[in-house]
Amino acid sequence: MKLRLPAEWEMQDAVLMAWPHEGTDWAYMLDDIRPVFTDIITSITRFQRVVLTTPHIASTKDYLAKHGTVNLEKVIFCEIPNNDTWSRDFGPLTVHYDNKPFLLDFGFNGWGLKFPAFHDNLITKRLKQAGYLAPKVNTVGLILEGGSIESDGLGTLLTTTECLLSPNRNPQLNKSEIEQALASLLGAKRVLWLNHGHLAGDDTDSHIDTLARICPNNTILYQSCDNPLDEHFASLKLMEQELKAFTSPDGTPYQLIPLPWPKARFDEESHRLPATYANFLIINGAVLVPTYRDSATDNAALKLFSSVFPGREIIGIDCLPLLEQHGSLHCVTMHLPSGVLP
Repeated sequence: MKLRLPAEWEMQDAVLMAWPHEGTDWAYMLDDIRPVFTDIITSITRFQRVVLTTPHIASTKDYLAKHGTVNLEKVIFCEIPNNDTWSRDFGPLTVHYDNKPFLLDFGFNGWGLKFPAFHDNLITKRLKQAGYLAPKVNTVGLILEGGSIESDGLGTLLTTTECLLSPNRNPQLNKSEIEQALASLLGAKRVLWLNHGHLAGDDTDSHIDTLARICPNNTILYQSCDNPLDEHFASLKLMEQELKAFTSPDGTPYQLIPLPWPKARFDEESHRLPATYANFLIINGAVLVPTYRDSATDNAALKLFSSVFPGREIIGIDCLPLLEQHGSLHCVTMHLPSGVLP
């Protein structure tokens, strides 16, 4: 019996998202953030469906109908409450067991009890109870966020010690026990650990999807920093050296491709925000890439993605407003592989 965590570039049924509303941390800037969500949903529905949770279906559908060109026939509206909108971290992880999908509902504690998550931690269960998910859902006691792991679909997981070994996640487990859990639950044959790499303003304790991403053909895209005066320079250089030491499953080095370094962004209180091009989303036939209103580096990043993902349309999404709550494009989406929807 074969157990594995599919790669993101495999075929998908849909993408799970949660709508920003007055009860989320976006309440003070809904006019700025809802167009970003609309752009993401518009782009995804050109290729596949979106499962959208919202406490108010009528008003959400009305907004989407009046803004952009969303294909509403491809949006599955689910009347389910949400604390926030970071679907990557509270959404289900889809595992293949003997080539059949089933869902794992890991515990989500607001990135180590930093933020309320009582609604978000129940979203997968409520989606299943309401009939929106086809496979069996297994509830897992382990705390694990989707943004904290990367899979090549062949048994390799890439992650960070800063997050998975954080005392605010699973303090009762050591590194070896975490690896055993990833093997038994996700089919991990090996785990590649990064000990370095962080982004100022990141609330997730260095999620891997802000730093380095596994791509097809034994390629890793990673966020680099080319400014020696930047506070991130030393840490990201050390991360780069760690990546160079990793080998792919066939024993050869990975093809490492550095991503451009975005212009520094700050909030109104002059706190650094975690801008990164590594927070992209792969869907059927396309890659959605976050941009930050910095034409030079945005265009360089989009051109680079075209070379890494030939045959897929590369779509830039203005995600500068998402940085205000310390996340980006990948963070607000969770891909649902083929066979997950009824």
